[in-house]
Amino acid sequence: MKKTFALRDLDCANCAAKMEAGIKKLEGVKDASVSFITQRMTVEADDAEFDAIMKKVVKLCRKVEPDCEIIL
Repeated sequence: MKKTFALRDLDCANCAAKMEAGIKKLEGVKDASVSFITQRMTVEADDAEFDAIMKKVVKLCRKVEPDCEIIL
């Protein structure tokens, strides 16, 4: 399953790169991209585990950029 999410208050390209690298390392994630320019994040992961993976993605993103909100 591949889904795209809007991001709110992503402040820098470096944070976007850190978030993307971290998401790609999560178990079950096939691919991910985080764009500072478009304020969008795309995550491709196993269908059965997608909700659990997204909880990990949200937690990881909050560590990198506490003010950034993922519009689920």
